Amino acid sequence: MTVKPAKDPKTGRFLPRAGGDGAVPRTRTRKAVRTKLGELFLEDMLSAWESRGAAAIHALIEKNPNDFLKTIAALMPKDVTINPNQMGEMTDEQLLERIRKLDQTIRPFLAASGADGTDDGDRAAAENQ
Repeated sequence: MTVKPAKDPKTGRFLPRAGGDGAVPRTRTRKAVRTKLGELFLEDMLSAWESRGAAAIHALIEKNPNDFLKTIAALMPKDVTINPNQMGEMTDEQLLERIRKLDQTIRPFLAASGADGTDDGDRAAAENQ
């Protein structure tokens, strides 16, 4: 009579056998090994980057600019959401704050070019603000 291996009721995966019938129980899980390997790899990469990172980038740009662009493209997010009309989602308070900041930013330039923009205005006052 054949004994069916036990399965996890949630995942449906086979459960490891008990150590009594020849199977060696794992002392470390695959995830722990993968995590440790990843940590060591990243430490080595950091060490290499600190010693030769900038020079390697410049060498890549000079020798293989296409590979450099592929690397940059791979680092960019896959989905980029651009909302050119962000004001439609702003509250009245946020709009007022943005208008106030814009006013503070452009006020010196308006004073420097005159109220109507045709003459010099008060450049000295604008430069001192």
